[in-house]
Amino acid sequence: MAHIAEHYTAYHPRWLRPHVSTYWWLRKRSYFAFILREISSVFVAWSVVYLLLIVYAVGQGPAQYQQLLEWSRQPWVVIVNVSSLLLVGFHAITWFNLAPQALVVRLATHICPVPSFPHRTMRRGSPCRPSSRGL
Repeated sequence: MAHIAEHYTAYHPRWLRPHVSTYWWLRKRSYFAFILREISSVFVAWSVVYLLLIVYAVGQGPAQYQQLLEWSRQPWVVIVNVSSLLLVGFHAITWFNLAPQALVVRLATHICPVPSFPHRTMRRGSPCRPSSRGL
């Protein structure tokens, strides 16, 4: 044990890690779209809350619904709702563009890629490759 203790040192060199800017997501359009899509989730949640407020107000009667409509006419609520409309649309478009990339399509014992542009795949013949599991 004494032999190990002789070589021990309390010094631990710092690891070399590159400094990453807080604004790394502004460097590329794809990074910006990724962050914008993540932020748009907040507006998706707001849309759900707003819809639940409308349903609740309608259930409480015409007076409560009119009160909600008056509240909804405030400029900041209009701005938030228009922003929500745009960002929920962006969120939906990017979701439906990304979802097929996560699919694994199997035809008999072959795995087929899900193309983003089907006409490209059709020109190449059979794009499927044999499955390693033989499903």
